[in-house]
Amino acid sequence: MDAFLNRTPFSPNPLKTKEDLAKFLEELLDPLAAHTSPGGARVHLGYTGTHYDDVAAQLEGFSRPIWGLAALLGGGRDYEGKQRWIDGFTNGSDPENEEYWGDMWDQDQRMVECSAIGFSIAVAKEQLWDPLSLQAKTNLENWLGSMNDKEMPDTNWLWFRVFTNLGLSKAGSSRFDAERMKADLDHLDTFYIGGGWSRDGPEGVLQLDYYSSSFAIQFSQLLYSKLAQEEDSERCEEYRNRARMFALDFVHYFDEEGRAIPFGRSMIYRFAMSSFWGALAFADVELPAPLTWGAVKGLQLRNIRYWFKQAGAYDVDGTLTLGFCYPNHNMTENYNSPGSPYWCCESFVTLALPETHPFWASEEEVYPNEFRETVKALQYPLHIMSNLSGHTFLLSSGQQCSYAVKQSAAKYGKLAYSSAFGYSVPVGSLTLEELGGDNTLALSADNGETWKCRRETKEARIEDGKWLRSMWYPWDDVEVETWLVPPQTETPLWHLRVHRIRSGRVLLSVEGGFAIYGQREDGRALQPMTGEAFGTYENGPEGRAASKAGVSGIVDIGSGERQAKALRTDANTNLMVPRAVLPTLSREYSANVESFWLATAVFAQPSSDGEEGASPGWTAQWDIRPTIPSEIAALMPNTYKRR
Repeated sequence: MDAFLNRTPFSPNPLKTKEDLAKFLEELLDPLAAHTSPGGARVHLGYTGTHYDDVAAQLEGFSRPIWGLAALLGGGRDYEGKQRWIDGFTNGSDPENEEYWGDMWDQDQRMVECSAIGFSIAVAKEQLWDPLSLQAKTNLENWLGSMNDKEMPDTNWLWFRVFTNLGLSKAGSSRFDAERMKADLDHLDTFYIGGGWSRDGPEGVLQLDYYSSSFAIQFSQLLYSKLAQEEDSERCEEYRNRARMFALDFVHYFDEEGRAIPFGRSMIYRFAMSSFWGALAFADVELPAPLTWGAVKGLQLRNIRYWFKQAGAYDVDGTLTLGFCYPNHNMTENYNSPGSPYWCCESFVTLALPETHPFWASEEEVYPNEFRETVKALQYPLHIMSNLSGHTFLLSSGQQCSYAVKQSAAKYGKLAYSSAFGYSVPVGSLTLEELGGDNTLALSADNGETWKCRRETKEARIEDGKWLRSMWYPWDDVEVETWLVPPQTETPLWHLRVHRIRSGRVLLSVEGGFAIYGQREDGRALQPMTGEAFGTYENGPEGRAASKAGVSGIVDIGSGERQAKALRTDANTNLMVPRAVLPTLSREYSANVESFWLATAVFAQPSSDGEEGASPGWTAQWDIRPTIPSEIAALMPNTYKRR
């Protein structure tokens, strides 16, 4: 039955070669024909709403697949459906046509969708631009160029105008604004903070998510460094240098199976998370040791293969769904239209390369040994990365969205994020089951009526490369100081959290570990079990859940007064699985202007690729509890019992 229920609508494909990748792209593009307007300019994939208008949403569905289409055509392969996009350029940019995309306004979503069009002119001019009539070219360049005098958000969006102008320049258009493009590039360079990392905005912005890497900034810098090399060689070399540094950090966000750690917003873009690796190849970057082209090829293609197999990412007709591993509107943002997920087509950029390029000519390699079984503190994103014993995850303190984004506390404020277990989002506001409180310390001051989870983190820093330390102020009279300690070689399946809470009010606290698939082998809900059998386990201050996804547990190693519970969260809270169980610890605390301490050990081991459940013998690791570092333990009163 699993094979029947978990089918994708695509032909069998090993996704090993350029031909394989091209075939997958074509099978993503083909289903769009049935959803394309008669004039080709709009792709209508559904009826859900966004903060922008329907025409812009339909433009999204038209434009975003062009990232892949342009690379395919630019790489020497034809696609019989390309005429849909040629017709769309003609009709969508014609103000007299009923399929006109609409005039550009300040901060218009249409600006975002111009970037793929600019890219297509730069890499597939002969196939997509040259066939247009003189009038169609005039209309399209006028429409694209109309964004040059409009206000844009002070974020990665400025790259979209850069690519629009880059395309106009390659077309020899009079609407190309060299001065505007240079000003945008100069300003974007002020986002750079070092080590290859750029924040998604000006000073004060604390976002270094996938927009800093694959979704926008690094990806755009690399494409620009190839396409503008002759005109802007010094900047292009700087971008390649940044990518070389960045790659040695970014590799830690991927696991050996190809999954990237879900973190931040726009997770609906799915395998766009790995497009940085393809962009490295597109830009012909000289790789930093120990990375090789075989390793980079593996990082990119394993991620795409993982998503190729996720049946829930696709509708029955082969179109992409809104969600992550399954359709899920709880985790979407208000800028996600049914066409938005096609940003993933950035990851087809290597189709623009010849088969003689070392990316394609090299044998694919496994995840590099030099990065396995490591713990690494990353200074700029304030993440500590770990992949000890096969669990790739990060500890996080300090990032937050600089503007209102749905579920931002869940997307940026959690204590840990995992490639195997993902993260969860709230689906309501009344019960703990609705909260989706994995890897959070949730506090309530009204006897559980409402809950607060960390959103704004203050004074975050990595201390001596060992652990993260930060502050959180959920109310005026409550402050929470937190230490996050990564796994140690002696206890590789555990990480530690210590919280010092000063409160002027009565509080309930609930702390969660990793949420895990919550069903038995027969598909029914997990039941209480002992040993290594699939099921849940609760014993005073310790609790866990084991299933085919692995094992997740949590233990109060402080006072031991918190009670463990394997909480069955509401359906569709978790990004990876629609039914999850969450090990938690909870207790009530009286007002205490001094402080009370919580010491927590969190246990997790995911299943290995192709296997069901954690590795046999994991209970031996469960019984070896981690030790709080002496520097932190010395700050604690007699609450640390090392249970």
